[in-house]
Amino acid sequence: MLHVPAAPWLHYVGDLTAWLAAFLGARWVYRHRRASVERLSRQSVPSYFVSLAAGAALGAWLLGSLNTLRDSRPVLSHSIAGALAGAIVAVEVWKWLRGVRESTGGPFVIPLTIGIVVGRWGCLFAGLDDQTYGIPTDLPWGVDLGDGISRHPVQIYESLAMAGFLVVYWRALAKHRPWAERHGFHAFVLAYAAQRFAWEFLKPYPPLVGPFNVFHLVMIGLSAYALIWIARGRHRPAVAGA
Repeated sequence: MLHVPAAPWLHYVGDLTAWLAAFLGARWVYRHRRASVERLSRQSVPSYFVSLAAGAALGAWLLGSLNTLRDSRPVLSHSIAGALAGAIVAVEVWKWLRGVRESTGGPFVIPLTIGIVVGRWGCLFAGLDDQTYGIPTDLPWGVDLGDGISRHPVQIYESLAMAGFLVVYWRALAKHRPWAERHGFHAFVLAYAAQRFAWEFLKPYPPLVGPFNVFHLVMIGLSAYALIWIARGRHRPAVAGA
């Protein structure tokens, strides 16, 4: 069992570090993926980003709190999974109203992925108060977050899983793979949803439907969204950087 020096305030350090890392990722995209950024700027207006931010904030707190308010220690909380789902819903509504039929998420893939990879470590070091910890385990890499119980380091699992996706996606971009050029954002959503769905079984969240908790259901919805977009894309002409 590994002992982790945890403190609630370390969550904020993790958040700030994640935002900085995501910003650096966004700078790389701006410099090296200029075509996708310029297309996004042509497709969108300020209301696009307002909708994105509002949807992310609402989804983060709504779904995060819907989950933790059902816990034995009910509290209001926010979630990156909820933020992602809320932002997608808000942006898709905006696109439908504006008649935009192409993907606009490509430029966000690298910043979002880097933010998750880094930010999950802040969740780990925040300890038990963060309520993102795993269930008990006898595995040698279990972590003690201050209560003497060896737990699955689910935050590290997620960070490593998304780091793996980032490596694959980055290499695919360098080689101009069609899936990365056309459906990078949908691949990101699908990868995130699949790995998050798996790790949810290792968290002590209360079930909502059968063995599934709130985020299991959200991940099923995100997977369906990504797969539908990918399937639709097969019948459309290629658009680089989507």
